[in-house]
Amino acid sequence: MLSRVMSCVLNGLDGNITEVEVDICSGLPSLNIVGLPDTAVKESKDRIRAAIKNSGYEFPMKRITINLAPANTKKEGTHYDLSMAIGILKASNQIFSESMDEYAFLGELSLNGKLNRISGALPLIIALRSQGVKKIILPIENAPEAVIMQDVEIYTCNNLYEVISFLNNKDMKSTYKLEYDHNDSEPIQYSEDFSEVNGQDSVKRAFQIAAAGGHNIIMIGPPGSGKTMIARRFSSILPEMTYEESLEVTKIYSVARELNNQTALIRKRPFRSPHHTISSASLVGGGRIPKPGEVSLAHYGVLFLDELPEFQRSVLEVLRQPMEDEFVTISRVNASLTYPAKFILVASMNPCPCGYYGDTNHACSCGPPQIKRYLSKISGPLLDRIDMHVEVFPIKYEELNSEIKSLTSAEIKQKVDEARKIQIERYKNEPILFNSQLTPRLLKKYCKLGLSEKELLESAFKRMGLSARAHNRIIKLARTIADLEGSEIVHSVHLAEAIQYRNLDRKFWNI
Repeated sequence: MLSRVMSCVLNGLDGNITEVEVDICSGLPSLNIVGLPDTAVKESKDRIRAAIKNSGYEFPMKRITINLAPANTKKEGTHYDLSMAIGILKASNQIFSESMDEYAFLGELSLNGKLNRISGALPLIIALRSQGVKKIILPIENAPEAVIMQDVEIYTCNNLYEVISFLNNKDMKSTYKLEYDHNDSEPIQYSEDFSEVNGQDSVKRAFQIAAAGGHNIIMIGPPGSGKTMIARRFSSILPEMTYEESLEVTKIYSVARELNNQTALIRKRPFRSPHHTISSASLVGGGRIPKPGEVSLAHYGVLFLDELPEFQRSVLEVLRQPMEDEFVTISRVNASLTYPAKFILVASMNPCPCGYYGDTNHACSCGPPQIKRYLSKISGPLLDRIDMHVEVFPIKYEELNSEIKSLTSAEIKQKVDEARKIQIERYKNEPILFNSQLTPRLLKKYCKLGLSEKELLESAFKRMGLSARAHNRIIKLARTIADLEGSEIVHSVHLAEAIQYRNLDRKFWNI
C-alpha cells in the first residue's frame, strides 16, 4: 500500500516541499528511510514505532520503505516525525481521510505520542505558504510563532492521537486555530533609558548620529566611564522595526531555536553581546549543518562587542565580510547556506592593558610596547569599517550628582526617526534604506560636496592619512549629520563634525 504526505525541508531561511512517500509491502519486518536523511531523521524510526503503539494504533509488522522526495536534497531535523507517522498510518488504512493532500505535517514525536516543539517552524510555514499549501498541522508549542501568518490555516495539536482524530473527523475540538493582530501598535517598552546616563553628552550625540544613519561605532575610554551602560541603551533610540523586518528576525530566531514560547513576533530590535571567548563559528554561524551565528541573530539590531581587544584576532577578522555585504555565507560539505546580517556594530575598549592611558586622573602603568601590542589586536581593515571612533572620558563628580535632567531615549529617538524618514524618502527608488548603506555610485549622486567642503575633506585626507574607505565613510557620516539638522546640503560644519570621529585613528593607533 502506498501513501503520500507533505512536509518541508529547510535550507537556511528558505524551504521547499518534501513529499513523504510510504510503501508497505510483504516481507521481513523493517523500516527503511531513504532520500538523504541525516542522523536525526534516521533515528526517527524508533520514535515513530513507539509513538504509534503508545497512541493506541497498530504499527505494521511488514516491510516499510519511506522516501523523502526530492531524494537529492539533504534532510535535516526532527520535524519529519509526524509526517512519516501519518504516512505509515495512512498506508496501513488506519487513517481513512480523503482530504489529506491539502495538509502539511510538521512535528517531533515523543515515545508516548506527544508532539514536541520544532525549530524553524515559521520559515517552514512561510515556505509552504509560498508553494500553495494553506493548511498546516504542527505542535501546540509552536502556536505563538505560527499564528503570525493570517492567510494560512494553522492547526495545533498536543499529540499524535489528536492529529489522527482530527483527520478522521472524530474529534474536531482537539485542534483549533489562533488569530494574531498585525495592527498591534502598543509602544515597545525598554527597561533601560538614556536618561539614566549622567553627563557624556558628546557620546550621546555620537550614538544619536549612529542610530540615525545605521553607522558602526567604537568607544575608547578608561574603565568605569560608562561605555557598556551607554551601549546597552542604544537599542532604545533605534527606529521601531517594520512588520517585514520583524518577520525576518523572527524567522532567524526560529531556526536558531531562540524564540520564547510566548513570543509570536519579535518587535524589539535584537541586542546581542557575546563574550570575548566566542569562536568564529559561533560569531558568524556554523556547524555540520550551518546555523545562524551572532551576526545573524543581531540582524536589524545591535552587535555589541565589549572589550574588543580581548577577542581573538582571527574571530574579529571574520566580521569584515558581513559588515560590508550585510549577509554571511557558510559553506560546509553537507550544505552552503546564506543568512542575513544587517547589524550595527557597537564596540568598546580600554586604550591600554591597564585602561588608563591618556587619563588625567590615573597614571598609566603600561609602556609603549605594551600599548602597541594591545591595540594591534584590532587590525586596520576592521577599524576602517567602523565609521565612528569616540573617546569616552571619565565622568566628573559634579556631573554624576547633577540635578539637570538628561535627554530621555524617547526624546533622542524622535530626532532619529525624523532623520530616518528623510532617508527613506530620499532612497525610495534605491535598494537601500539609510546612509551607511550608500554605495560609491549613490554617494556621488546624493552627497555632492561644494568647493569649500572638498577642500576641507582633502586637507583631512592628507593630514590624517585616510584610506579611500574612510574617506567615503566620512561623507556618509556628514550626510547623516545634515539629515539630523534637516539640511538637504552637506555643509562644512557637518563634514567637520564627521571628520572628528576619525581623529582617534591618530591618537591611539600611531603611538
